[in-house]
Amino acid sequence: MYQAGEVLNLILIDEMNEMLKEIADEIPEPFYAHLNGGVILSPKTVLHDDDVDGSLFTLGEYHHDNMGRYIVLYYGSFRETCAGMSRKTLYRKLKKTLLHEFTHHIESLAGERGLERRDAIEIAKYRRKMGL
Repeated sequence: MYQAGEVLNLILIDEMNEMLKEIADEIPEPFYAHLNGGVILSPKTVLHDDDVDGSLFTLGEYHHDNMGRYIVLYYGSFRETCAGMSRKTLYRKLKKTLLHEFTHHIESLAGERGLERRDAIEIAKYRRKMGL
């Protein structure tokens, strides 16, 4: 586990992967049903498609395509958005992101799109704020 006051200046991908494994182990096995590609920590830094000033990063994505169903979290995007955070805060943000993507997975299995709609509302708010 990580010390509460430990400040994050530089975290290696291997360290974040260990955090992610710890979080993933807490998620009950039934949530992994049909997630044939599992959870991947990509080294990429990904700007959101609607980004206008280099500050709107995509932290994670749920994919359901010809490769199957899988979750990708972006190490580089976390590095960009989490500098100066404590490890405890980063851990919580990583967990929140993973659970968000698992919600997309579970909703996809159920034929629901509630979280997609909420995400779209947040992006619309961002676009209005940016004058788009």
